[in-house]
Amino acid sequence: MQSKRNFSAKREAIYQVLSSTDVHPSAEWVYEKLKNDIPGLSLGTVYRNLAVFKEMGLANSVGIINGQERFDANMTKHPHFICKRCFRIMDLPKGYYSTGKNLYDLIERDCGIKIEMHTTTFYGLCTMCS
Repeated sequence: MQSKRNFSAKREAIYQVLSSTDVHPSAEWVYEKLKNDIPGLSLGTVYRNLAVFKEMGLANSVGIINGQERFDANMTKHPHFICKRCFRIMDLPKGYYSTGKNLYDLIERDCGIKIEMHTTTFYGLCTMCS
């Protein structure tokens, strides 16, 4: 992560919080974790830095869940499960992930497009809610 060297202290702290959790946090969650430790931190600063992380390839958006964009710093290919009741997001084991190369080839050929990546997300009820 060569570009990470040039992070400001705030950006580094935001990235540290994001990359040290598997809850797939929202900007608001990250802000709440840091606001007491970093004077002058604003929610806008957290949002801007999360956007920078996405642009740099250091984080992905899992999507808008219950009205809030949720983020993931785990950049390895893996599927997610989202509970429709409590909105928990879980990483599923890598064994459940397929690159879908044959599907890529079929779609690219039939539609005349070039696929660069895809995501897999399952929805339902987690063990706590079912």
